[in-house]
Amino acid sequence: MPTAIAVTSTDLVLPPADPRTPQAAVLPPPGNRPLDASLADMQQLLARHGHVVVVCPASDPPAVEHRLRTVRGLLESDRIALVRTDLPPLGAAVLVRQLRQLAGCDFSPGVLASAARLLAHYIYAGAVLGSVSRLDRVPVSLGSHLKGWLPGAHFAVLAGPTPQLVRLGSVEERLAGPEFGTELLLARGQLQTDWPTSTLVPAWRIPGPVHETPLPASSPGWWGTGKLVEFAAYLPDLSVLHQLVSSVRREACHWCGMELIGDRCGFCAAPLPPAAPPPPPDRGAPALGPGTRTGSHALGPVAPGGAPARALGPGTGSSRAALP
Repeated sequence: MPTAIAVTSTDLVLPPADPRTPQAAVLPPPGNRPLDASLADMQQLLARHGHVVVVCPASDPPAVEHRLRTVRGLLESDRIALVRTDLPPLGAAVLVRQLRQLAGCDFSPGVLASAARLLAHYIYAGAVLGSVSRLDRVPVSLGSHLKGWLPGAHFAVLAGPTPQLVRLGSVEERLAGPEFGTELLLARGQLQTDWPTSTLVPAWRIPGPVHETPLPASSPGWWGTGKLVEFAAYLPDLSVLHQLVSSVRREACHWCGMELIGDRCGFCAAPLPPAAPPPPPDRGAPALGPGTRTGSHALGPVAPGGAPARALGPGTGSSRAALP
């Protein structure tokens, strides 16, 4: 059985991308649910799947994370990964669906858990807002706050991978979009605007139809207003996602032994130890001249489309450092 992908809310469960996409397990919030029931839910998932990757948005109430850590501690299980994400609700749901797609492939639980940080960097998550006066998860300048009081002022906000805010109608500013092929998912709130389809789609060169889904219940709280249209541009093709994750070098966690990609284990959160310094040069060997390079620096993950994965981050020199 594939590794189980679990979530903390039904808002994080989008329809499957194809019939082969596994379903996500929804863990009910603590609320009035007794601890014994939460333990039983997790034990059933472990018995059925062997390993569980739980995606828990950073915006969830602290009680949600506390319950998950308590369950993992009481079960004394090293087969439960707790993945935190700063993505807004719709972007987090896209990330969960991508992990579900990859769970049906040949990736180990450790690679799957640590891949979440890599995949999040390829999700362009944002919203069109009728007000930014209560937006506190994306940097907002004083000028933008003041413009927000103007009648009819609307803003396009990008939460990730690089935060950005522009006022609609400004000819000088544009939202920075992906440099690879994506699809767009929309969730409409109380704001009446066609800007995502009329302006964003051609600007980001998004082919094909725009998909729509109900607005997550947590979106108004995340964005600070119910007058919004949330959007997320993402890689839809499983073969591209598989190539992206496969191209990153795999390591073994020195603490728990799980496979991982990047610089941190998805299960125990242990960082990779620093790389050992190179051995001193052999005094009998000729020294390398200035400007000499070795081929190892050319190695790196392959980005969608077959080009080197420069999109992992500005100034990235290796796939490990590229993970956010």
